[in-house]
Amino acid sequence: MELGLDGDTVVVTASSAGLGRASAAALADEGANVVVCGRDPERLAATESDLRDLDGDVLGVETDITSKHDVEALVEAAVDEFGGVDHVVTSAGGVPPGGFADLTEQEWYGAFDMLVMSAVWTVRAARPHLEASDAGTITCITSTSVREVIDDLILSNAVRRGVIGLVKSLSRELAPGVRVNAVLPGAHETSRIEELVEAAVERGDHDTYEEGLHSWSDGIPLGRVGDPRELGDVVAFLASDRASFVTGACVPVDGGRLRSA
Repeated sequence: MELGLDGDTVVVTASSAGLGRASAAALADEGANVVVCGRDPERLAATESDLRDLDGDVLGVETDITSKHDVEALVEAAVDEFGGVDHVVTSAGGVPPGGFADLTEQEWYGAFDMLVMSAVWTVRAARPHLEASDAGTITCITSTSVREVIDDLILSNAVRRGVIGLVKSLSRELAPGVRVNAVLPGAHETSRIEELVEAAVERGDHDTYEEGLHSWSDGIPLGRVGDPRELGDVVAFLASDRASFVTGACVPVDGGRLRSA
């Protein structure tokens, strides 16, 4: 399927690793100019180098997405390099696990900056450019926790729902010129899950990495965890003209694990 993203410019936040990186790779593979960012300069440089092997141009910008100034500089760098911004994909790292009694007030504020305000700042900075584009889209990567809570992840359960409220509101406010959607990833074989599986093997919970990884597929009808690129391909589709009548949608990419309709 031709997605028609060749030559478009996409800003992808928190994209030096994980699902943000996979989304950037899928977009670059379609010929888009991709601006990636992260806090770790070495990891960012490695991502930038890897993406240069794909069809689109790539720019890496060291960015802390919990800093409004950094996010504004990221969008400015994209405009300076490529002349505008056609698409925004917001991603964010994980927030601390724990239950209600385990977390400090500062951790609540930090989670809000990481998950919600980073998206707000990115959209605010990019909005004039998205509205000037004839293909403007925003796609927010969140979690299935916005539909069904996950034990011991109260920050994700509570705070990520704010992103969904933002998506639904913006899908109406920015229509018809800019489409706004969210994807809700379930378990994917990211570096974070790899670390958790390896730690479980070291503890003796599993004999092999493969056995430990398979344990994450419990309750997933497709019987496995996802490849991050499978999420990235959905993100690329939502940014494309092939999804031109899709806005305000929250699309699970979880192998069917969610039981909610």
